[in-house]
Amino acid sequence: MNANDPRALRVGKQVQAPVRIGVIGLGAFGRLHALTIAGLADAELVAVVGRRKESLTALRGEFPNVPGWLDLAQALKESDAEAWVVASSTATHVSITRCLLEAGKPVLLEKPISEDLASAESLLPLVRPDSSNLMMGHILLFNSEFRELVRQARQRGAIRHIAAVRHRPMGTLDLYPGEDPFHLTMVHDLYCAQVLVNREEPESISAQMGRRAGGHNDGIELALGQLIWPSGIVGSFTASFLTPEGMASDGFDRCEIFGDGWAACVKSNPRPLELYDQKARWPMALEIDADPVSPTGMMAEELRCFCRVVRGTEAVPMGATYQDALQVQRWLERLRAAADP
Repeated sequence: MNANDPRALRVGKQVQAPVRIGVIGLGAFGRLHALTIAGLADAELVAVVGRRKESLTALRGEFPNVPGWLDLAQALKESDAEAWVVASSTATHVSITRCLLEAGKPVLLEKPISEDLASAESLLPLVRPDSSNLMMGHILLFNSEFRELVRQARQRGAIRHIAAVRHRPMGTLDLYPGEDPFHLTMVHDLYCAQVLVNREEPESISAQMGRRAGGHNDGIELALGQLIWPSGIVGSFTASFLTPEGMASDGFDRCEIFGDGWAACVKSNPRPLELYDQKARWPMALEIDADPVSPTGMMAEELRCFCRVVRGTEAVPMGATYQDALQVQRWLERLRAAADP
């Protein structure tokens, strides 16, 4: 690629070619990744891998020139993807990521690494010390409000208290059988807290949970967690599957921070845009605009960062390294054990 090619990016004095990326997993989030990559100047969507033929067919209607596979090994042999996004089901994360790392391909892996800590730790021999070949996908780290919150926290007095709530609709238990609010939703706020406390390990973890009684979807619908760090920061985290149908389709998220002489509140979901017809609607629940021509928002920023990591012009940010993911997974295991001794 030459300097006059419109797809080339100039980084400093160097011309940088778009990173050729493949996407594995074509569910809702995998499709968002594919749409976003297609619109980035930093990247080029060159491959998709799905579990079902119907998924490939559906995406081919949007990207007729992007080849697709049902078999990862075949895709690795035949595609020219130099890096991959793994957005498949959590149960397949480790096996797919191991295959990609063994093939020498950098990976952006959607959280969590695995359903259990031991499986997540099995990737350790394949991950570089700086995690430059394995970046965790955690879009909230790239949310504009959260990034500003981190900047403000660094400039102001010490943090004393973090209070985060993350509520999702009642039907979430039906959509994600076997999942619980600890691993499906609270994990987002734990990653954010990890950045705010600068990776400090908590000295105390406690938790409680509430179950939905009866019916085929009997399961955990409420999770409460408390973390106390040696620096004196106290964190309280609430996650649930409790919001009724009349509320925003993705529930709501709030995060409040209290420090020495200052406080802040982030309301990242739903976004401020409201629409009314038969009922109130929030068409931009999250800061994600996967426009295949000009994507914006936190997923676009995450993927731009991944491209810079692949090209070696940026280190994996705090909260997105493999080691960070292992730390949060350890917190989750302790929270779950505390809630259900």
